[in-house]
Amino acid sequence: MTNTILTANKVSLFYPSRDPKMEGIWALKDISLILKQGESLALIGESGSGKTSLLRVILGLIQSTSGYVELFGENINTCTHHSLIELRRKCGYVPQDPYGSLPPTLSVIDAVAEPWLIVYGRKSRLDAYSKARHLLHTLGITEERLLFSQVRFGLSGGQRQRVAIARALILEPRLLLCDEPTSMQDASTRSEIIEVLNKRVKEGMSMIFVTHDLYLARAAASHGMVLLKGECCEENSTKTLLTAPQHNYTKALVAALPTLSSAIQRDSRTNLLHNLYTP
Repeated sequence: MTNTILTANKVSLFYPSRDPKMEGIWALKDISLILKQGESLALIGESGSGKTSLLRVILGLIQSTSGYVELFGENINTCTHHSLIELRRKCGYVPQDPYGSLPPTLSVIDAVAEPWLIVYGRKSRLDAYSKARHLLHTLGITEERLLFSQVRFGLSGGQRQRVAIARALILEPRLLLCDEPTSMQDASTRSEIIEVLNKRVKEGMSMIFVTHDLYLARAAASHGMVLLKGECCEENSTKTLLTAPQHNYTKALVAALPTLSSAIQRDSRTNLLHNLYTP
């Protein structure tokens, strides 16, 4: 597949300080990347490395200080507001905070169906709820009690993350941006979510997956970019980043990873996780 979905060219982002006595912060410095249809990229780094800021720039939620982003061949800095909205409709976004990103007064199934209804109207309610139910079941939320509960009641952080992923997938996005989407999941549920996302990528969806965990990056994406204080310090296949890192920071991330125990390898429920995470 050769269709270019996303181009970022020398993107930099400066956050000025509200205190005139303090200097501002460069959240991003000359970040460049190209993502084609059916490709997956992991953005790897600690908190404050610029991963979330880059996602927000890509979506046009904040404008870069310099450089530019093209989504589906259109420059988001120079396109009209209407065009930007249309471009965003081709994207799915899973924010880092599952508590603040979901409409709290809607039921779970309503929250997932809502984007479909906004785009296609109330006449498509049957399709919207059929798709919402299917996505939620695929992501392990099957209890009727949960489907019709309000989002603000009775859901764990991990369940909220899965609802947010279903909501992001319902419009069948061409590009999915995931910001630490499995941080509140246990190991077996995390592997199931990664399997769902990888299946979408194989079907042609492109994905950027933000994580601080190189094992998870290896499982979720074929290629990885390591960010350090807003700069790309290393870029390679996720397998190479995990097994033969070059930059000292990447080496430190690898050294900090827990060792997979033989118990995990023996546990049939986590065989998939082991297979995904093993270089």
